Amino acid sequence: MPRPRQRACLEEGLKLDLNRLMRQGCIVPGAHSAWRSLWINSYTGEETASAYCTADMNQHEGRLSIHMDNAEQTIILTPRPRNFGGHQWYFVCPIENRCCSVLWMPPGATRFCSRQAWGNRRVAYASQFLDSDNRAHRSKARIKAKLIADLDPDEWELPPKPKWMRWSTYNRLVDKFDAYEEILDRGIVGLMAAFLGYKS
Repeated sequence: MPRPRQRACLEEGLKLDLNRLMRQGCIVPGAHSAWRSLWINSYTGEETASAYCTADMNQHEGRLSIHMDNAEQTIILTPRPRNFGGHQWYFVCPIENRCCSVLWMPPGATRFCSRQAWGNRRVAYASQFLDSDNRAHRSKARIKAKLIADLDPDEWELPPKPKWMRWSTYNRLVDKFDAYEEILDRGIVGLMAAFLGYKS
């Protein structure tokens, strides 16, 4: 049973993903950088927010400064050693003082914090508002979006393996896709049984 919609949905707010920012070259260890961030509504394609961001990564700890129309915030970034050498960078949550790779600003909030800082009573992921069938539909769509590349989405329910993807990764996604399909099949069987029982 999905939880009642009394909490804010995290995905309807803004998200900072440190690993993505580093892959895009916005944040570079050992350098100073500046860029404009845009947040786009994935359903409407409209711009929901923008910010001017700067990152100073010249020291042992870095600083990310975010300047928005309604808020300004500075977030500390810290490196942690990896098991096999090198370092992994993390945000330091301004409330929990914990390391995390993703920070959220839910609707109505004025700063970015970790998921844990917002608390279970105030926020939830979009999937927590869905029943098992709708979660399965959503998960299947996400797998398809990851695989579809430039193929026609109407022609493929489960697209073939992209050239750049490892077979082990693709097979894992296929297994998940099949598992979600089984959930939906069980739901249909249950509906049919209920319908036939009602008719008799």
